[in-house]
Amino acid sequence: MSTLASDARSFDLTRPNAARLADIRDNLIARIADAERECWLGEVEGLQVSLVGAEEMLRLLERHRGQPTEVDLGIPTTRGDR
Repeated sequence: MSTLASDARSFDLTRPNAARLADIRDNLIARIADAERECWLGEVEGLQVSLVGAEEMLRLLERHRGQPTEVDLGIPTTRGDR
């Protein structure tokens, strides 16, 4: 089982991948269950915070699926062009 730190390092926020993020979420859920079984309450709390973040990112990805990712910024002008 991978650690949360390695999951975070392997997830590129500039190019989000919903499948990879879903794997991270599933890993967090399993780790929360392990921590609850071992009564590691501080670990449970930290993992739950990470889980909320992963689920929110998945919701954002779903909301923006199919929308263009490029933005036309126009042609830059100099002060003399105005």
